[in-house]
Amino acid sequence: MNGNYFSLEVGKSNRLTRIFQLVLGILCIVIALGWLITNFSSFDANRSLWLTIIFLLGFGYFQINSGLGKGDKFIEIGEDKIRLKRNSVLPVRELHVTEIAKTEIYPLSVVFFMKSGKKDKLRFGTTYPDIINPVRQSIEDFCARNNIESEIRKEEL
Repeated sequence: MNGNYFSLEVGKSNRLTRIFQLVLGILCIVIALGWLITNFSSFDANRSLWLTIIFLLGFGYFQINSGLGKGDKFIEIGEDKIRLKRNSVLPVRELHVTEIAKTEIYPLSVVFFMKSGKKDKLRFGTTYPDIINPVRQSIEDFCARNNIESEIRKEEL
């Protein structure tokens, strides 16, 4: 897909950070499984062990996911679809031209109205405001190129 790719991450992690995340994630999962094996007989008496194991497994999964680069948040604007990953855990959401009815572009967010009646909202942070204008311009170009109604609005409190 030829298009514009914009990272929505607060900071880019380097190779050393990613390796550390992978090692930490694997270590958390190994500790959780070891904890499960060594304390298996005491699970009936102490239910908080389950909470510990579930937390370690979830945190380990999150760290491995981030270490492999699968947790990066982004928006990719192509010729006929927009790919959104707003959350580091949830999968990528694809918005095809045939699904989008209109867009409303606010100073710190973009709302996609679907033909099915649903709304998809992309919120920008205020940490890196330099990414907001290129993304907004690319979305406006995408809408103009595909005859999608686009409206620029002001934030109302």
